Amino acid sequence: MITTLIIIGLLAIFVLALTNLYPSFGGNSSESQKLTYEQSQQFREGKFRNVEAVPKDLELSGKLGLAYKFFTTKVPNGRPKADLIPQKIDSIHLADYDGVARMIWFGHSSFLLQIDGKNILIDPMFGAVAAPHPLLGEKRFNKEFPISIDKLPQIDAVIFSHDHYDHLDYESVLKIKDKTNHFYTPLGVGNHLTKWGVSDANITEMDWWQETQFGSLKFVCTPAQHFSGRGLNNAQSTLWSSWVITSENENIFFSGDSGYASHFTEIGEKYGPFDLALMECGQYNEMWSDIHMMPEETAQAGIDVKAKKIMPIHWAGFKLALHEWTDPIKRVEAKAVELNIEVISPQIGQEIIVKDSVNNYSDWWKSL
Repeated sequence: MITTLIIIGLLAIFVLALTNLYPSFGGNSSESQKLTYEQSQQFREGKFRNVEAVPKDLELSGKLGLAYKFFTTKVPNGRPKADLIPQKIDSIHLADYDGVARMIWFGHSSFLLQIDGKNILIDPMFGAVAAPHPLLGEKRFNKEFPISIDKLPQIDAVIFSHDHYDHLDYESVLKIKDKTNHFYTPLGVGNHLTKWGVSDANITEMDWWQETQFGSLKFVCTPAQHFSGRGLNNAQSTLWSSWVITSENENIFFSGDSGYASHFTEIGEKYGPFDLALMECGQYNEMWSDIHMMPEETAQAGIDVKAKKIMPIHWAGFKLALHEWTDPIKRVEAKAVELNIEVISPQIGQEIIVKDSVNNYSDWWKSL
């Protein structure tokens, strides 16, 4: 018994030391910062909260049971039969681009947006695994990207939706921070960037419904129904969000991660209609449907935000749930037909013209 207790104690000390010292876990809010967060309607009793009382806090046994089910359940067709091969794009073609607003998908929820002569990265996660260490997660579906990260052009702005590992990646930030002019995050997320060497002067943290002007563009930090945390003891210590990006001619919505709730209707009424809505659709399960939409809800959320067309995201990148990897796109397309909303499904690396009225994207995933 004594030996067992000693082992448990040493393990606990090791885990705490790891989460405090290993850089991938990021930074924490200071006490003075927490005092400023108290001005936010989302920050109560030392944590950020959703409008509804979700997610429910699980006991340790519940967390262990959920983890056991995830790691032991075999999912047929849970991954593509082979690595996804992206369409390639030339670095000069990116650097010299001065056309209409367009986007390049890097898989999962990561994009390069070129708009009004600016280069904007959205949730740039270029890591091999969605975890604090390469041994703690499954490899992403695409080993290659449309362009190598070191050949990306100068980045005017980076927008992050929240601090989970499949959206905010330590190694990715290290690769882009010296070629990025400014970072925009929900409240608290900037502490991770500061920990990783980004100057505070180059970080703007925002609360829900706050707006900021970035040259000719307007960025709005809008609500989502999700959660946050990168370690064992900092759950809900940072805010999560969706984003609105508006130019004189284009209006784009990025959902981040979110369960289905009334905030989509609120966003649509205040900032819609949208030329393109990038909507979370993947890594869902009935057990956590309050924080990740089911595909049918994704299509309905597109209606709610008044989108002219939606692009399902948060799929074709990582296996973070128990569904087949193509289940998200199949189900959201079926529901979209019923609701009469257009869905586009570009291949990784394929050019996406924000206001394009022609849907020329193929069902590229069907043979994989």
